[in-house]
Amino acid sequence: MRKARRSRRKPGKKIVDVTAGLEVLRPHAAGIDVGNAEHYVAVPPGRSDPSVQTFGSFTADLHRMAQWLQACRIETVVMQATGVYWMALYQVLESYGFQVYVVNAKYTKTLPGRKTDVLECQWLQKLHSFGLLNNSFLPPEKIRVLRTYLRQRENLVAAAGTCIQQMQKVLTQMNVQLANVLSDLSGTTGMKMVQAILEGQRDPQRLAALADPRVQASRKEIAQSLEGHWREDLLFVLQQVHDLYFTYLESITACDRRIEAHLKTLEAKADVATQPLPETPRLPRRKHIPQTNLREELYRITGVDLTRIDGIQVQTAQVVISEVGVDMTRWPDEHHFASWLGLCPNNRITGGKVIRRGTKKVLNRAATALRLAAQSLHRSKSYLGAKYRRFRARLDGPVAITAMAHLLARLIYRLLRYGTQYHDKGVEHYERKYRETQMKWLQKQATLFNMQLIPVPGVAK
Repeated sequence: MRKARRSRRKPGKKIVDVTAGLEVLRPHAAGIDVGNAEHYVAVPPGRSDPSVQTFGSFTADLHRMAQWLQACRIETVVMQATGVYWMALYQVLESYGFQVYVVNAKYTKTLPGRKTDVLECQWLQKLHSFGLLNNSFLPPEKIRVLRTYLRQRENLVAAAGTCIQQMQKVLTQMNVQLANVLSDLSGTTGMKMVQAILEGQRDPQRLAALADPRVQASRKEIAQSLEGHWREDLLFVLQQVHDLYFTYLESITACDRRIEAHLKTLEAKADVATQPLPETPRLPRRKHIPQTNLREELYRITGVDLTRIDGIQVQTAQVVISEVGVDMTRWPDEHHFASWLGLCPNNRITGGKVIRRGTKKVLNRAATALRLAAQSLHRSKSYLGAKYRRFRARLDGPVAITAMAHLLARLIYRLLRYGTQYHDKGVEHYERKYRETQMKWLQKQATLFNMQLIPVPGVAK
């Protein structure tokens, strides 16, 4: 009976090495599992005993790791982009002359049930030695510095906007309904009234006299909105939020000065003195818009004027350059660039059928800026504006925005890669081209059904 039972048992599964037979392309490769407190490093077998070692996250530990890798004759290192823990390690390894690969963790998943720090670094080392991992895009050092400044400025602007919301909330709690008569509390009129309230002014008529003549609400309506109950605790909160708001504005100004100084250190591709930029309509002065001449600086370091593309403002161009840089040779063509931004279709197809439509889930500030630029073309009287309105007529709103952002990304790639200038062809050119396309399609359909198109006399084409 025992022999019969044993014969009925299923044979044990053999663990098969799926990488057997693959050619080793990088024999001097190491893998690092990055963590907050410790880093696990794996080198090829035979280089050290043991081949996996653990290092701390302090600076001295990072230098000791780099020296150990040099002793193991390592030339290239791979690690996952884990939070911000990899950045300090990346800088140390790069200073020692290693070729560092930073890869997306989505493409390095190991087998289920075998997730440990030691196995993870060994798996990374094995994949990298066979050349199965692609390096993530990292802009040059000066572009990374510019990106740090701009992201900090973005955080400051968001914090200043939160202060405006808090001031609005406090005023509403005191039943001061400025939101019903002013479109923007952070404007000149709103800040004057808030400052007067904090200085002790309570007369609605005197507060209403501070309103700018351009305010559409009447003085009587403004005075009625300023009749509230002045609670001391809420006034204290209003004072603190008000001071914090102007502190953020000072920090934004300091950040703008640092950005301007750093832009001057970047390599120039055009001379503004010999090739001046054409004049553009002057934008209204706003607190959160950089007051430096960013357009000339961006033209100097790129060699092209990106703001000539309809929908691309100077802030949008600044965000795109700080995220992707000015060297477009990293991507073979404009389609690869749009795919990297997550603006290309990513349909899931199985069995010849599309089971899911959409784009790749990519968190990219440049793609977000291009989507906002595409959305601003709704009323633009330009070639791109007409094309976007045609997209909106055929597609859903989000899909049309993504399609237009994809086109803007391709235009930016062409300008930065080939140094060409953008020229708007106008709405009439687009409409004429669209009519010609529709006419060709109708003629093709008529030929298919053995028919002939006859134009109606007196009707404009």
